[in-house]
Amino acid sequence: MIFLGVIFIVFIALDVIMLVSLSRPGDERNQIIVWKASTFTLLGTAGAKMLDIIENLVRSQPMTANPFIELEVAAIIYFAALMYYRRKHGG
Repeated sequence: MIFLGVIFIVFIALDVIMLVSLSRPGDERNQIIVWKASTFTLLGTAGAKMLDIIENLVRSQPMTANPFIELEVAAIIYFAALMYYRRKHGG
């Protein structure tokens, strides 16, 4: 239970980091970093959703998705992309 509680707190922190970095104004370099990380996150989540739809159509299963899991995967992808582009562009 402690492990799951820690994971839940980490996910909440990632969500907050994502919202703060998207809403915080900054200089042009910071805006480019956030723009690239956001683009990568959108492509990753849209690609995963398309694969999920294709898999459900091939298997003839109903399309069910857990929005909490999708939100956390998007937060993880965004955080990883944000760290990558900050390191790449010197942020």
